[in-house]
This record gives sequence, structure tokens and C-alpha cells, in this order.
Amino acid sequence: MEIRAAVAAVPDPEIPTVTIEDLGILRDVELVGDRVVVTITPTYSGCPAMDAIRTDIRRALPGHDVEVRTVLAPAWTTDWITDEGRAKLAKARIAPPGTLMLAISVRCPNCGSPDTRELSRFGSTACKSLWSCRACGDPFDHFKAI
Repeated sequence: MEIRAAVAAVPDPEIPTVTIEDLGILRDVELVGDRVVVTITPTYSGCPAMDAIRTDIRRALPGHDVEVRTVLAPAWTTDWITDEGRAKLAKARIAPPGTLMLAISVRCPNCGSPDTRELSRFGSTACKSLWSCRACGDPFDHFKAI
């Protein structure tokens, strides 16, 4: 497997249905001499999953000398989530960014209704909020737009 493909396939530890490439966390993979240098940007500067992501990147490249660099600028934005990542989030019943109908409404990933409400600004992880659909009754996570 190609080095970049192996790194790109690393799942996000908090949302394992998407990869670090799907989320736009993976910025670059380059070979510098005998060392593989991987550059990543967290979804926010205090993301607790970064240590696990670094470890998983190293595990994805056994036998390689791997350096994982974390860069904060430019800051990650939900615009970096790939189309495939957005589809995977919706399939996992997490409303991807860009599904905002109004400033106070998020389209339900289950039934598509805009008749939703935020239950908590913080969901199962700090980068998601918890919402509920009034139409179908289902709760769902919404990936916060930053």
C-alpha cells in the first residue's frame, strides 16, 4: 500500500466512520530522506484525539521512521471535510456542516426535516453538538461549523 494511502486510511478515533483524510485533518505526507513526515491539523487546538491520531499514523506505517507534525495555521475549518467525508458523516447520523437551514436549525440526517432543535452545545465529543428532530424524534450529533 502506498504510504500516503496508508496514512489517509487512518480512522478518526472519535468518529471512526470517517478517516483523517475525510475530515481534512491530514495536510501532507512527504518522504524526507528515510523519514516519513506527516503533517496534520486538529479540528480545534485542544482536540483530545490528537495523541491517538499520531499513534495510529505511526501504526499505519510499520517499519518506517515517522515524524508527525501538528500545525495550527491555517486553522482547520469544516470546509476541509471532503464530499465523501460529508456523506459518511450523514450515513453515521451526524449532520455534516453545510446542512444548516437557518442559523437556528440543522437538517436532520435521518429524515431531512429542518424542524430540529439543539439539545446541548456539546455532543459526544467537543467538536459536535447534540440535536433532536421534532419530525421523527431522533437525536443526532451535528459536526460544528468553525
